[in-house]
Amino acid sequence: MIFFIGIKGAGMASLACMLHDIGQEVMGSDIDKHIFTQEQLEARHIEMVPFMVTDFQPGWTVVVGNAFLDDFNEVKKAHASHNVRVIRYHHFLGELMAKYNSIAVSGSHGKTTTTSLVAHMLTYHHPSGYLIGDGQGHLSEDAKDLVVEACEYRHHFLAYNPHYAIITNIDWDHVDYFKTLEDYIQAFQAFSETVSQHIIACGDDKLIRSLTINRPITYYGFESNNDVIAKDVRYDHGFTTFNLVFKGENKGEFKLSLVGDHMVLNALAAITLGLLLDIPLSDIQDSLKDFKGAKRRFVQEVIHNDVFIDDYAHHPTEIKMTVLAAKQAYPHKKIVAVFKPHRVSRLVNFVDEFTSALSLADEVYLVGFNSIDDYEEGYTQDIHYLSDRIKGSQVIDEDMNAAHILAKHSPAVYLFMSSKDIYVLADLLKTIV
Repeated sequence: MIFFIGIKGAGMASLACMLHDIGQEVMGSDIDKHIFTQEQLEARHIEMVPFMVTDFQPGWTVVVGNAFLDDFNEVKKAHASHNVRVIRYHHFLGELMAKYNSIAVSGSHGKTTTTSLVAHMLTYHHPSGYLIGDGQGHLSEDAKDLVVEACEYRHHFLAYNPHYAIITNIDWDHVDYFKTLEDYIQAFQAFSETVSQHIIACGDDKLIRSLTINRPITYYGFESNNDVIAKDVRYDHGFTTFNLVFKGENKGEFKLSLVGDHMVLNALAAITLGLLLDIPLSDIQDSLKDFKGAKRRFVQEVIHNDVFIDDYAHHPTEIKMTVLAAKQAYPHKKIVAVFKPHRVSRLVNFVDEFTSALSLADEVYLVGFNSIDDYEEGYTQDIHYLSDRIKGSQVIDEDMNAAHILAKHSPAVYLFMSSKDIYVLADLLKTIV
């Protein structure tokens, strides 16, 4: 039996389902509140129980979700149980990856979309597994490759030891854990040293170029000093087309149903991996053309004359890229940015960058902190710490009154950005525009 403490977590739920699908016996514990991730568990009849009701049996493996510290009661109970193996989620995932040709997708931004692109490409070509940060996971008994989204937070990605790794960019984040930029860069340096075969990295990123890489590496980007280059990029009606040059050789035209320079870079990472794995060029082209995007990554919905875009952006660089992508996709529409931040430490440390990025929009609305992990010791600031710096911005609640305020800008592109749940406000607005 493999028992998951916190089985409704996005990664935990997907991993439990993946193991179930290859014949493992799994169950787990969590809170009683309904969470969307449990639907995939229920579909497989995987048992879910409340915390602290299970007696762990000898021979069991207990996988602990990273949201639960060692002083959590059920974690302590597992450690005290006789002949029970207790292992953290990221270490358990690292052990699973060792059984496959493993690919880890890392970086400050673009991990989810790039992992999704790679997963789509691999499964288009042959049986493969994947575990993505948006809650998607798949594994079959005949899978050859396994691609996972590799988060740097608390150095979790150092447990994966992949055969191949993608590094999309390095942009200081998780300031509650990485206290300096140097600490953050060093994490990626250490990660590069865990890769056994090949690294694929964005060569346009100066911090990536500053790493001392002692593994075979292929750089991609727009600049001419890269091994893989996107040229003649064109954006038209929600599609992106570009020509690919691979180590001096023109590989032809690629088309994406995604918009933005950052999406091109994500696609280049996937293409480079595909070529290194000897996937036929036609399969790579067809799979990328067919790719519809990752969950909560620039997801577009048109209602009458308004466009609603849902995006996970929660770091200034991500917000900047998302706003610019919206401008590229809809150059003649007003861009209304609605942002709900996550973690006061991130807001305070990057307040100038948030101000600059959000100010690219025509109108800016901000939603205050309301998540259990938003407030941190040593920080007393609230959302007004940001709103006071953005001329014309307005702080709103997540209610019908706020929806009516936003509706005054219709027709517009409404850009909802947050790593937290901002769906309620978006859904309210959709009922009145």
